[in-house]
Amino acid sequence: MDGSLNTESEISFPTPPLEDNERKGESSNNGEAAVSSALEREDGDSSQLPTISSKLLRMLEAATNRRPALASMQNSEEVFDANDGAVNEAPRTKRQMQYPEQTREFSSRLTKTGRRSLSHSISQSSTDSNSSGDSDAENLEEEDSPRDRLQSNSKGNRDFCVKNIKLADYGRQEIELAEDEMTALMTLRKSVQGEKPLSGAKIVGCTHVTAQTAVLLETLMVLGAQCRWAACNIYSTQDEVAAALAEQDFPVFAWKGESEDDFWWCIDHCVNVEGWEPNMILDDGGDMTHWIYKKYPHLLKKVKGIVEESITGIHRLHHLSKAGKLCVPAINVNDSVTKQKFDNLYCCRESILDSLKKTADVMFGGKQVAICGYGEVGKGCSAALKAMGSVVYVTEIDPICALQACMDGLRLAKLVDIVSQVDIVITCTGNKNVVLREHMDLMKSGCVVCNMGRSNTEIDVTSLRTPELAWQHVRAQVDHIIWPDGKRIVLLAEGRVLNLSSSTVPIFMLSITATTQALALIELFNAPGGRYKQDVYLLPKKLDEYVASLHLQTFDAHLTELTDDQAKYMGLNKYGPFKPSFYRY
Repeated sequence: MDGSLNTESEISFPTPPLEDNERKGESSNNGEAAVSSALEREDGDSSQLPTISSKLLRMLEAATNRRPALASMQNSEEVFDANDGAVNEAPRTKRQMQYPEQTREFSSRLTKTGRRSLSHSISQSSTDSNSSGDSDAENLEEEDSPRDRLQSNSKGNRDFCVKNIKLADYGRQEIELAEDEMTALMTLRKSVQGEKPLSGAKIVGCTHVTAQTAVLLETLMVLGAQCRWAACNIYSTQDEVAAALAEQDFPVFAWKGESEDDFWWCIDHCVNVEGWEPNMILDDGGDMTHWIYKKYPHLLKKVKGIVEESITGIHRLHHLSKAGKLCVPAINVNDSVTKQKFDNLYCCRESILDSLKKTADVMFGGKQVAICGYGEVGKGCSAALKAMGSVVYVTEIDPICALQACMDGLRLAKLVDIVSQVDIVITCTGNKNVVLREHMDLMKSGCVVCNMGRSNTEIDVTSLRTPELAWQHVRAQVDHIIWPDGKRIVLLAEGRVLNLSSSTVPIFMLSITATTQALALIELFNAPGGRYKQDVYLLPKKLDEYVASLHLQTFDAHLTELTDDQAKYMGLNKYGPFKPSFYRY
């Protein structure tokens, strides 16, 4: 999470207690008493430490035994022992949950709108984008909506709604290309060995519908789940991928260029179906969760858990929790280490340059850049631009993040003091009204303005839609806003998240996030009753480490293994977890 959000309250992330019946029969014997004793001396009551379900542990162990890069771990049955996962997990701690000053209520997202008002979406998450540079509204408009056409796949199945089912072959090729880079999910598929950990799961999801997420969706089905899916974004769907999923009898309702009405229609058709009721939710932005709470609250009685991966959706889940309205447990994937450090930091470090080049054709050497927010996204963007020779300024509200920026050799300033001299302004906060009309009035002609944060409210684009300013559409995701005196600024992606709107992101990074989502679903679905309360949880540290270890084989990397003596000295199990949950990577 970026450091530029105002803190309203302290949120506790509870950790599930270890079940007594799991502690029996699954404990390992090598130095366990010494490890437990050492942990209790340092961290207190070990009975409050989290564990993970035995079915998930067996599956992970099977997968681990197939990894050549981690062959040294094959000879122990302790690798994914349930008690190991619990003994070394830190006790429950409190951490700061950051909120914007004026967050929108979870239940206030529906408004009356026209079917083709693509400029502004009801949903913050639905108006961010994950599409390539040719995905602007003019190219998406067609005479008829996919809702108005009756389509069927080669098997006669009509339980889907996509742009064009005839694109399925092309989409299948893209999915197969993504599989080559998403080795961790493919490893999970191979680890099933007849035991399907999601057998009986009925997952309703709302995420980007791209080749990479298609690999996740098909993995969930291989693991035993039934799924129905909609897109979390009106621009992000790859139509050929949606067609490929529909051809395989996957109930998907998504196409690029949905209207706001289309967006909610697709979500409703995932949920409101006779003879099928979901028991798990996978969400990106909170839209699916909101729709079920709003329209079909009776379905929540059978839902075992929610997995949410966006900062926007997590904010809304915490609002529900604080109001006592969260009636099912949820896992916060957004704040897992593997999501924060890899998707947010490394992904943005690579994609910011590609996005700016594709849209604004900008040269970076010598340019003055203002980056608003020095969280993980801001750190990634700053590192990339500084390496290209840009002069980087950072704006921050958090003194710790601000000090990090100074120690990294960046210049800390207030936006109002530098906005008239910089060439590029990038928001990375997740907040609202970070760049206002008064800032843009001060910008010099040719200044590029864009957003890399999750929320499309960081740049006050609404204030630019006034009679005295002229909008000139230049190309996909690029608009010139022209002032009466002839000054113009270059607005990218209408203030939506830039890298997902105008370019692509590394498949490898999406693999990390997708694997984390899959394991979170398996954990919630297989957890015994009572382990997870009606609250928001972080992913157990054991699973975070496992996701990372699965991806090491891409680099032919080999982990060092602790000796028994070293593990005893450190008070650790030799197979992890290696850091307490409060450790800051």
